Amino acid sequence: VQLQASGGGLVQAGGSLRLSCAASGRTIIGLTVGWFRQAPGKEREFVAALGWSGSITNYADSVKGRGTISRDITKNTLYLQMNSLKSEDTAVYYCAARTRSTPITSYKYDYWGQGTQVTVSS
Repeated sequence: VQLQASGGGLVQAGGSLRLSCAASGRTIIGLTVGWFRQAPGKEREFVAALGWSGSITNYADSVKGRGTISRDITKNTLYLQMNSLKSEDTAVYYCAARTRSTPITSYKYDYWGQGTQVTVSS
């Protein structure tokens, strides 16, 4: 599975952004997909996940109520909608996918995209 993230950019605090991750090589149906982010000088952290059925989600506390993960199987693409952006959301965002059947709370993924930069100005 190849993943290509896009949609990052510079946005003002309080604004919104939708990140996209186009998958190729196989359908995303049956895959658990997720988003992670890494801020400068910090470790990569989990943001959100969507289970293989497309109905179960898991979010980091830091984005609950502000982030929504979704997918469009017709476009073989997953999304991360982020609202009410804060300066602490500034990071490189990575999409990921896995084929293994592990709990939605697992942070182990098999495939990773290249990342897209999100910068929130205060």
